[in-house]
Amino acid sequence: MKRSFPESVSVRWSSAGGYRSLLAVAVPLILSNGAFSLQQFVDRMFLAWSSPEAMAAATPAGILNFTLMSLFINTAAYSGTFVAQYVGAGRLERVGPVVWQTIFISIAGAAVMAMFAPLARPIFHLAGHGPPVAALEAIYFKILCLGSVFPIMTAGLSGFYSGQGRTWPVLWINLVVTGLNVILDYWLIFGGFGVAAMGITGAAIATVAATAAGTAIMGILVLARRDHRRFLLRRARIESGLIRRMIRYGVPSGLQVMIDVTGFTVFVMLVGRLGMQNLAATNIALSVNMLAFMPVIGLGIAVSILVGQQIGEQSIPTAEYAAYSGLHLALAYMVVIALAYVLLPDLFLIPYTLNAPAGQYDSISETARILLRFVALYSLFDALTLVFSSAIKGAGDTRFVVAVIATLSLGVLILPAALVVLVLHWGMFAAWTTATCYVSVQGIVFFLRFRAGAWKQMQVIELPLSTLPGGGA
Repeated sequence: MKRSFPESVSVRWSSAGGYRSLLAVAVPLILSNGAFSLQQFVDRMFLAWSSPEAMAAATPAGILNFTLMSLFINTAAYSGTFVAQYVGAGRLERVGPVVWQTIFISIAGAAVMAMFAPLARPIFHLAGHGPPVAALEAIYFKILCLGSVFPIMTAGLSGFYSGQGRTWPVLWINLVVTGLNVILDYWLIFGGFGVAAMGITGAAIATVAATAAGTAIMGILVLARRDHRRFLLRRARIESGLIRRMIRYGVPSGLQVMIDVTGFTVFVMLVGRLGMQNLAATNIALSVNMLAFMPVIGLGIAVSILVGQQIGEQSIPTAEYAAYSGLHLALAYMVVIALAYVLLPDLFLIPYTLNAPAGQYDSISETARILLRFVALYSLFDALTLVFSSAIKGAGDTRFVVAVIATLSLGVLILPAALVVLVLHWGMFAAWTTATCYVSVQGIVFFLRFRAGAWKQMQVIELPLSTLPGGGA
């Protein structure tokens, strides 16, 4: 007998892998990513109040920094999948070694990131942006590169909690970081209490200082746990086999995000060639877009965790059920946000114009309103990407994910955007059409990959000795 809609919702709410079990893990991650979005939003808002040039510079420099750093952040953060599968398999003694390999990976990644700091000025000179904006971009980028060890390590250590499905500590730490960053942002950007106004330099220092505080708190909480013996948290040694597996599966996960963000970085750089006002409008639209996709990233992480745990338990149907529960929730949220972008665009633009001189942002705001319609359209397909790419990554299907992103980023975003901007001179709306196509095709491909089911035969953890030939079971 076919159930009514309320009955179907009620069943899915209470079932294993249903809405309730997913939200129990997802809500802190959604709020945590929302806090990060708020942090970035406030940062851009304060810089918009400081000057249009600072606002125009912050997003390209921030995106480029995140592009490079995302390889290491997401490689480290993939520790959560290892923890989830070990916990699902009941092998808690393997969790501590995962934490320590994550710390070693984070330190190595931060050392590589520091090498980009001296290249800041040449990079933004080559981008072709105006000299005032390029100089500010170089300052912001350099400081963020030098402080990269903190976000990389925080992302990796978060996997200890998220992989267990214990996501509330991650939220509390991120709320502390966000609050501290907002306070430091305002103080260092505009000055006060004996400190001169530092503008975009102050914004970068505030971000690094707040993230460093979060890393310290996270490290203390993880390594000082009373049940460290169960997890073997205090054995600081390299396990070559484990670290190879973490790199094997984690690096493609990191490359996926890196290539994806690289595509949008090149896209922003291309838009920058269309003038400061177009660049500022694009930066505003992308910053507002963070309000939509960052919370759904939290939901995607929760899907990945549940899929990983269920694979560890060898319960594939529950893993599949959890992914579709995530899709329902993601689409419901995205539809509401997309309607708000179309019907109430000024609501999202008010913070950027609030303290600005009269008329300064009129033309920029008019363009940004149109760009939010593009965002509204591709947000629906972004839900497919974030849920189903997370689901198959939770199983270990990371190589397919990076192959798809690399192909689409070059073939559907970068080359078409360069064509319409540099060769055909069709302008910004044509460029944004390519970005919308890119996100939409991604969503469709990952949905089809999930439906095909190859992920059901995968896992990232090694088999226990007792299951191997001659292992005794």
